[in-house]
Amino acid sequence: MYEDRRGGSVFGAFLLGGLIGAALGLLFAPRSGKEMRDLIAEKSGEYWGEAEDFYVVGKEKVTDAVAAGQQTASEKGEQLRSKIDEARGRLQDQVARSASSAKDKIADTTPAVIGAVDKAADAAKTGVGAAAGKAQDSLDFVAKKATAVDDSADAAPVPAAPIPGASPAPEA
Repeated sequence: MYEDRRGGSVFGAFLLGGLIGAALGLLFAPRSGKEMRDLIAEKSGEYWGEAEDFYVVGKEKVTDAVAAGQQTASEKGEQLRSKIDEARGRLQDQVARSASSAKDKIADTTPAVIGAVDKAADAAKTGVGAAAGKAQDSLDFVAKKATAVDDSADAAPVPAAPIPGASPAPEA
């Protein structure tokens, strides 16, 4: 709750309290002004040196961490590239095998398909030939009857003979 109101941390408050307490302790210590100023200057120099050392060490650690992170990222990138290249090679091999298998299957089934088409063509030719023969027979029959009707136009009407292969006409 304290952190939400002030925006700081508990550690920051503790550190600030310690600094204020140390400053007040120095100011109210039983020493003369000159001794106290010299002591404060000496302690501030020590703390400043420690802060510089802390900064240098921290900077070196951050620099080392960044370099290690870059090295790790580079290594992981190379590993990823090699895995992608391997996967690409496997996929190309698989596609080549599938294409070869499909070509073989087509080559195997082509003769059977050609045979079936030839058989169907022969059957169609036979059917067309039979239909042409029946049609010719029907035409010959009609022509024969037509000439008979022309020759006997003066004669009595001839009842219509059934056409071979035709269904009988309905009666009126």
